[in-house]
Amino acid sequence: MSTQRYLPGQAHQLPGHRQTLSSYTALHFLFEVNHGVATITLNRPERKNPLSFESYAELRDLFRALVYADDVHAVVVTGAGGNFCSGGDVHEIIGPLTKLDMPGLLAFTRMTGDLVKAMRACPQPIVAAIDGICAGAGALLALASDLRYGTARSKTFFLFNRVGLAGCDMGACALLPRVIGQGRASELLYTGRGLGGAEAERWGFYNRVCEAESLLSDAQSMAAQLAQGPTFANSMTKKMLQQEWNMGVDEAIEAEAQAQAICMMTNDFHRAYQAFVAKQTPVFQGD
Repeated sequence: MSTQRYLPGQAHQLPGHRQTLSSYTALHFLFEVNHGVATITLNRPERKNPLSFESYAELRDLFRALVYADDVHAVVVTGAGGNFCSGGDVHEIIGPLTKLDMPGLLAFTRMTGDLVKAMRACPQPIVAAIDGICAGAGALLALASDLRYGTARSKTFFLFNRVGLAGCDMGACALLPRVIGQGRASELLYTGRGLGGAEAERWGFYNRVCEAESLLSDAQSMAAQLAQGPTFANSMTKKMLQQEWNMGVDEAIEAEAQAQAICMMTNDFHRAYQAFVAKQTPVFQGD
């Protein structure tokens, strides 16, 4: 199982170099970039879009590459065929896992955790568009996103305990309580029960419940709005939201003072001031 992989067509790029991803062709899902918004579509609708070893790794590598992408300012993650993601493929992942030794199992669980780390570390805001089934690792893809749009008919399952596993998978015990609270997270992780769309919105897991027909366009519209904003500042906001989980209040206030001072050096900050003086709407460019 590979732990490092260059994206197709990017082998000449050195780590840290800027690159564009508009021409990137994914091998295990659909990927497109339109006006600064990248849309990732899990595309195995006949199986409710399960993940394989290969799609886990490619998603991880893609989110790592987004750190250096000049042409992507927001990301939408969705699934094809009326479902988001049914989790790890039973035949392609779960079956083989029962035959691995401890080092092999640990390599797998670390790799899946690396996908969540890559999503949280990529500077672009991620909007998950969730319809139908969102289960297991699929629920963690949704949880690792910054915003979640769902439908009334969607159902989210943190179902690890239903297959004899702990709920502490891919960061669930760290992330889920921060989104919906300790007690609610405990209930879902201990029982594995489904979280319906209306309840997910009421609990704060969903930012919005949309009509199924407009779900993807609503998520892409929000992503486009974010992509048109001060993208450097948005990336700083995401970084601070992540880093401040491990800080005390005094440390967080100092970190935010430094981050905001950096943002005040950007051209977008000066554009906003000049537009305000001229009674115009600022046009942000991300620099």
